[in-house]
Amino acid sequence: MPVKHFKNMVAHTHQDGREESGHSVEVVAPYDQQLIATVAQSDADEIELALDTAYQLYRDRENWLSKSERIEILRRVVLLMGEQADELALEAAREGGKPLMDSKVEVARAIDSIQIAIDCLRTESGQSIPMGINPASADKLAFTTHEPIGVVVAVSAFNHPLNLIAHQVGPAIAAGCPVIVKPAEVTPLSCLRFVKIVREAGLPEAWCQALLPQSRELSTKLVSDSRVAFLSFIGSAKVGWMLRSKLAPGARCALEHGGVAPVIIAEDADIEKAIPKLLKGGFYHAGQVCVSVQRIYAHESIAIKLAQTLAVEAKKIIIGDPTEAKTEVGPLIKPAEVARISSWVQEAIAEGAKLLCGGEAISVDGVETSYACTVLYNPSVNSKVSSQEIFGPVICIYPYSDIDEAVTQANALSFSFQAACFTESIERANYLYRNLDASAVMVNDHTAFRVDWMPFAGLRESGLGVGGIPYTLRDMQVEKMLVINN
Repeated sequence: MPVKHFKNMVAHTHQDGREESGHSVEVVAPYDQQLIATVAQSDADEIELALDTAYQLYRDRENWLSKSERIEILRRVVLLMGEQADELALEAAREGGKPLMDSKVEVARAIDSIQIAIDCLRTESGQSIPMGINPASADKLAFTTHEPIGVVVAVSAFNHPLNLIAHQVGPAIAAGCPVIVKPAEVTPLSCLRFVKIVREAGLPEAWCQALLPQSRELSTKLVSDSRVAFLSFIGSAKVGWMLRSKLAPGARCALEHGGVAPVIIAEDADIEKAIPKLLKGGFYHAGQVCVSVQRIYAHESIAIKLAQTLAVEAKKIIIGDPTEAKTEVGPLIKPAEVARISSWVQEAIAEGAKLLCGGEAISVDGVETSYACTVLYNPSVNSKVSSQEIFGPVICIYPYSDIDEAVTQANALSFSFQAACFTESIERANYLYRNLDASAVMVNDHTAFRVDWMPFAGLRESGLGVGGIPYTLRDMQVEKMLVINN
């Protein structure tokens, strides 16, 4: 069955950045608001063509990509990404604002994510189903294999513009699913580079399409179409749960939202070792991470000292141009986010929080694009900084006298993702592991720890399903059974 030709999402720009024709979105550097590129948006006809193209590929079983073909394509992706690693990191830093030192780590993770997908393909197998154990199953043989689930639509977020795409598109390619990916409008360029790489690696173009719908209504139409078998969504809880409610009957999904990550510091914790981990977990990518350290509950005997030490060290962090090697914290993704975070911090101070450092917007060419690393001591539990995801460079410290009190406060919100504790007691660590509402508890490490082969899951409002390359790959497959009557 022939595959229809479709229009790629491409950049149409003149030298001055003006759009050639049609609808488009301007991509600007979040640090200095300079125009980087103009990217074409897709209308209803283009979305329909993309869906029809992907669905016809899936229905044409005789021309599915074999496992060996998929492995070879992904191997070439790893090689190409390795060759382009420096450029990918620099452009991701420029586009998304994550400092170059961290963007280099992101590129390395993205490459490893594709390698993990290859490893999973090389080792995955079905299972043998017991037969011959009663009269009904006598003389029968049964086993399972894996097939692609169908058309995958991947809706991605801005904060890891390359690795998130690798986490969504890589497993789809590995599973043998046609995939349509919608990157964040503010960071589409890393996605386009990745799509270009997978095509250079030998993936036929129609198997991976990138789209930027012209409106939220068209995005919803893309996701909710009956030809879509699986939605991979990374973004806000409000949008994620709304899209889930719109899915066609039978469509599956994985949703990754945000959290308000809690950390409990026991009185016996090694504070000297904890400080650098808390700083990294709280201020990495200016706090724009779904499991960023946000709420620290420290025993009252050490709380103020911990908070003051964090503040002293936070003041030393270099904030600036994310493309410069020395920069440790870059800008927020939009000036509007700077304004929001500033208002939340000022509100918390008015409601009784003590500002130990930060609390100021930082301007570039007259535009407030960054925010100083901020430490707040004992804000009200009702303040936004205590009850909602900040998604900015703000850490809050709360003193507690009884560890059960700390656990109660940590579990008080409707969000549940990764949590952490610092203690020298294995008994206390085990107690906190059992009692904290979280999908993962890190002991003597920050809440944002992640490697790409481990399960990564938001619970309650924080998400649905399990991320991580092996788990996403399995979600994008159907386990199909064969029963043979001998």
